[in-house]
Amino acid sequence: MQKSVIERKAELVEELSEKLKNAATVVAFNYPGLTVDQFTKLRNQLREADCEIKVYKNNISRRASIAAGFDALADAFVGPKAIAMSSVDVVAPAKIVYEFAKESKIITIEAGVIEGNVASVEEINALAQLPSREGMLTQLAVGLLTPVRELAIGLNMIEK
Repeated sequence: MQKSVIERKAELVEELSEKLKNAATVVAFNYPGLTVDQFTKLRNQLREADCEIKVYKNNISRRASIAAGFDALADAFVGPKAIAMSSVDVVAPAKIVYEFAKESKIITIEAGVIEGNVASVEEINALAQLPSREGMLTQLAVGLLTPVRELAIGLNMIEK
């Protein structure tokens, strides 16, 4: 026998609430005006980065965010919203949606959650503008090796 509509919605709320609790980053954004091809392209980019994107009804999203303890996020769910999230990478969903928004000029980031804290649009944009993990590791390696390099050059100059 089929479950009632209310039971299915309650399951969706519980499922989304768990996803929100376990996500490293959640980005809620407006997507009206995106074509199916553009949305598919965004979905594929997020999937390649081990992120998930889904469109839920606003009422379900509101209830799930309140159940997850993100009351401030619930206010953002007005109008058409999609949710991109990742439990693996903190930067990926924000970076991909931010870059896609710059290209398409249609998407607008509304709110999000970063490592368990509700984040403003400015905080999400700042996170999105961070270099990639590899880039940060390169910057760290350069920073650590520069003094050693300078010392080697100085010692070489004294020797001659």
